[in-house]
Amino acid sequence: MVTGTAEVICGDKTITLTENQSTYIPLGEVHRLSNPGTIPLEIIEVQSGGYLGEDDIERFDDTYGRK
Repeated sequence: MVTGTAEVICGDKTITLTENQSTYIPLGEVHRLSNPGTIPLEIIEVQSGGYLGEDDIERFDDTYGRK
């Protein structure tokens, strides 16, 4: 996290992250990020592994209408 407060749901756990905190999301884990605060979120996402494409995203619930 760079700025703001994020609520992260990862599997059956829910955590709150603030500035200078981070979390690890295991490969294949269902997860969601939301902003429970009023300050816009700024995050840095780091991906690792042999494949880093965006075409492997499977959306289970999307309030923004993305596919």
